[in-house]
Amino acid sequence: MPAKSLDMLHQGLVVSCQAPAHSPLHDADVIAAMAQAALNQGAVGVRIDSPEHIQAVRSRTTAPIIGLWKQTLPGSEVYITPQWEHAEAVIQAGADIIAIDATQRHRPAGETVTHLIHQIHHLGKLVMADVDTLEAGLAAAAAGADVVGTTLYGYTEQTRHLTPPGLELLSQLVERLSIPVICEGGIASPAMAKSVLELGAYSVVVGTAITGIDALVGVYCAALKQSS
Repeated sequence: MPAKSLDMLHQGLVVSCQAPAHSPLHDADVIAAMAQAALNQGAVGVRIDSPEHIQAVRSRTTAPIIGLWKQTLPGSEVYITPQWEHAEAVIQAGADIIAIDATQRHRPAGETVTHLIHQIHHLGKLVMADVDTLEAGLAAAAAGADVVGTTLYGYTEQTRHLTPPGLELLSQLVERLSIPVICEGGIASPAMAKSVLELGAYSVVVGTAITGIDALVGVYCAALKQSS
């Protein structure tokens, strides 16, 4: 069944259904409705943050869920499912594929990417390694990740000067890896989503451009103020 979940994502659109903590959209029922709407229109899967929201989405669908749990921990910039306790909670909530930060930054509590992947596999789930560089992607694959994503390109100290989507990184990963590579981050249009599949992406994750009401409205309003 875990492998089937990954197969179902092939060449399709995965919609990231998330909202900032301060937003009224940051509600389990709202996120679940958002996910159901995306799946109803042809999305092949969804990417969901936090056990509560994953559980709400799982109650509505059997479609693949890429689950994660964002946590801010002292002494580390790693925040996407940083430790085993977070991964375990995401698994128990019903996620099929567990997304983890697999960058080469200092990790909390000394837990390695290899150990975290091993523990997730022990419970029969797949791992999506969110990376920022080619080196991190290669290391994650060597550690046993089932799929690598360009998710953190442009969001780490090493890549902050770069702007998503990481098309060059995507091409490098596709060329060097034998496991699937998912393009995530900065996909702003249907044409762009199609183009990354043509570059070899296994599938494409789109978040803000589809579900980011808070961010999108803010951009529109800021633009209107500048023109007045």
